[in-house]
Amino acid sequence: MNQVNLTGRLTRDVEVRYTQSGKAVGSGTIAVTRRFKNAEGNTESDFIQYVVWGKSAETLSQYTSKGTLIAFSGSWQTRNYEKDDGTRVYVNELNVENFDFLEKKSDSQQSAPKSQAPDQFVNNGNRSKFAGSGNTEVDISDDDLPF
Repeated sequence: MNQVNLTGRLTRDVEVRYTQSGKAVGSGTIAVTRRFKNAEGNTESDFIQYVVWGKSAETLSQYTSKGTLIAFSGSWQTRNYEKDDGTRVYVNELNVENFDFLEKKSDSQQSAPKSQAPDQFVNNGNRSKFAGSGNTEVDISDDDLPF
């Protein structure tokens, strides 16, 4: 069984590219703190490369940024390729199949998705923009959800 679960913080914004067929592929590095301390009493982190595909790559890129606390699950993969000079390069990475956001946007100092202006989400006077409208539900399609 090849199942990997990691919890950590993104070390940079997700880099999204597109294949020739138009499929999104995102990549980056996640910093995962080790459970134990070293001889000096300090905790260390491992920096693990990941790749995420399709709509998940676009969603992850849109709703996260450097420093976001996130949980990834997927499989470990090793691939290799040959550089122009003939050198073989081996890459080990997590192939992300699922992810969970582990903190509120305000906790990670995000006030809005990257594609929207932050002032769209300002809550003046702590009053909900739906207060007094008589609506108890908000109509949101499944395509608008980040998961």
